[in-house]
Amino acid sequence: MSPLPGHDVATNATRSEAGRRIVLVRAVNVGGVKLPMAELREMATELGASDVATYIASGNLVCSPPGDPDHFDRALETAITARYGYFREVISRSAEEVAAALDAHPFEVVDDRFSSIHFLVAEPDPALVAAFERQDFGDDLFQVVGRDLHIRYESGAGRSKLTAASIARGLGVQGTARNLRTVRALLELARS
Repeated sequence: MSPLPGHDVATNATRSEAGRRIVLVRAVNVGGVKLPMAELREMATELGASDVATYIASGNLVCSPPGDPDHFDRALETAITARYGYFREVISRSAEEVAAALDAHPFEVVDDRFSSIHFLVAEPDPALVAAFERQDFGDDLFQVVGRDLHIRYESGAGRSKLTAASIARGLGVQGTARNLRTVRALLELARS
C-alpha cells in the first residue's frame, strides 16, 4: 500500500490541514465481518496518517490524515476492500463537526447508550428526509440535522425497527451510528 501523495511515511512529515479527524468504518466486527483494530491502525499509517489511534472494536479511528480528508477516506475504503474483499463506507468528521453534532442533539439524553448519532455519508435529499420523518418507528425519537440522524431509542437499538437498513433505504444514503458514550469518548480522544 502506498502512502498518499506528498507524504513521507518514515518521518510523518506532512500533517493534514484539517487536523485530527474521527474516522468511522460502517458495519465492521458485527455479523461475521471482521476488521481487527490493529490492522485498521496499520492501514491508516500506511496511507500516511499520523497520530493514529482506535477506540473499541467497532471501526472507530482517530488520526491526522495527510492532505484532503475525503481523499483519505476513499483510500481507506479501497485499502479495506483490497485486504478483506468487502466494501465498507468510511465516514469522517473533524472534532469540531462532531462537537457541533453532539451540541445539536435534539432530544433529552436519559442514558448515553440509548441516544446516538447516525453519521451519514452525505446530506440526504430534503424530500426523502420529510418522508422518512413521517414513518412510524414506535416510541423511538429521531431527527435529521444536516448530515446526521439523531436518535433516542426507547428500549435500545437492538430492539428498534429503526435499523441501519431502514435508515439507508429511507434516507437514500448510508451511514454508521455511534451511541453518545462512544461519540464523547472519540471526541475526547481526538482532542487529546
